[in-house]
Amino acid sequence: MTSPLHIAVIDVGKTNAKLALVDAETLSEIAVVTRPNTVLPGPPYPHFDLDGHWAFFLDHLTRFHAAHGIDAISVTTHGASIVLLDENGGLATPMLDYEHPGPEEQAAAYDALRPGFAQTGSPRLAAGLNVGAQLHWLFSRDPGLLARTAHIVTYPQYWGARLTGAFATDVTSLGCHTDLWIPAAGAFSPLVDRLGIRDKIAPALHSGDTLGTVSADVAALTGLREQTPVTCGIHDSNASLYPHVAARRGAFSVVSTGTWVVVMAVGGDAVTLYPGRDTLVNVNALGQPVPSARFMGGREYELIRTDEAPPATTQDRNAALSGPLLLPSVEASCGPYPGLPMRWLGAQEPWGAVRGLALSWYLALMTDTCLGLVGARGPVIVEGPFARNPDYLAMLAALRPGGVEVVSSATGTAAGAALLAGAVASPPATRVHPRPTEHAALVAYAERWQAAVSLHAETNGKPALFSHT
Repeated sequence: MTSPLHIAVIDVGKTNAKLALVDAETLSEIAVVTRPNTVLPGPPYPHFDLDGHWAFFLDHLTRFHAAHGIDAISVTTHGASIVLLDENGGLATPMLDYEHPGPEEQAAAYDALRPGFAQTGSPRLAAGLNVGAQLHWLFSRDPGLLARTAHIVTYPQYWGARLTGAFATDVTSLGCHTDLWIPAAGAFSPLVDRLGIRDKIAPALHSGDTLGTVSADVAALTGLREQTPVTCGIHDSNASLYPHVAARRGAFSVVSTGTWVVVMAVGGDAVTLYPGRDTLVNVNALGQPVPSARFMGGREYELIRTDEAPPATTQDRNAALSGPLLLPSVEASCGPYPGLPMRWLGAQEPWGAVRGLALSWYLALMTDTCLGLVGARGPVIVEGPFARNPDYLAMLAALRPGGVEVVSSATGTAAGAALLAGAVASPPATRVHPRPTEHAALVAYAERWQAAVSLHAETNGKPALFSHT
């Protein structure tokens, strides 16, 4: 089989759905289109607009193929998501939005079923962030659902099924705090039998396996060749990690930023992960366990930022370095400081450029906390929107002895997914972020923030948050 020239990547994040056409030799994006990943309110519950996405993808697959040619298709999506299909491959029930609190109605019953963290590496999370909790709640609220469900697929493989008619799950999506997977064994957990889905959940493949080729129907709708291969697909944070796993040796970590900031450590120090602080074991594209931590940094950024903030002056920086601190957690349902109420510590809540600086430094300090929790060593590689925030990078560079590298491309997810589909290019180029001129002042700010957070946790009855650091 000849190497592909152009790879179409379906890339569905929590905020936006995207189709990118990637040049297989350079990993550059030839064309990109996006649409909001809008959650429909129901009935029967908040769910994703899968049919809207499908029409969007078909339309632009047609356009991309006509303009450039498409030789292969790869898929990457957000995690914590599962799709239940009937015997004809249609939806047995709409795809639940994992932020819906419905699964918490059955929390006690589910907790009696789920395997422990030591076995699965999955912390117990809120709402539907544990896929097992989604399944338990869906089957409980709809007694006929289990019987009419013929295939259970993880989210990247849902798009693969629509493209090819073949059904699968993938190890990276199963390893994303689902409770359904044992990372050390590379096998399904006992939960699949406890939920009665052993004969329904699709086989687990590695992300780079070929799922199949596009169906005759898809070929007719788009003009694609029926022989166009479709890869199995990958969880989006692992798509960001994959190019570096494939190319690097030694210890490093990747910080994938978007709605979620996901920190993944490769070759780091041996640590005991603490599930109460949103640490977990992810599984990379090769099926290997990866200590990870995360928080909802992109969501927090949107909640705190202001549109009218001007560029920071030297006076603004001096004021910010000695000024108010943003204490966690802006999104208190997850992250390394769960349950702590966000507060500004200082004379008054800042606005303008000082607010923007405090927010950027807060996000970097939360990232640094996550890096410490997973034993990260070596360079820290930042990809995604925060890679374009110089104040976030400066604080991180001041705190991480192995330095900070920035992925030059707009997104690592599309590049990682394209590599899985046979791209032959080198991994995305990175640049070393320089040591900040304000190094000492940023370290002093960080020490002040850490002391304030410790007191904040003690005041709110959560001193145990610091007993594992």
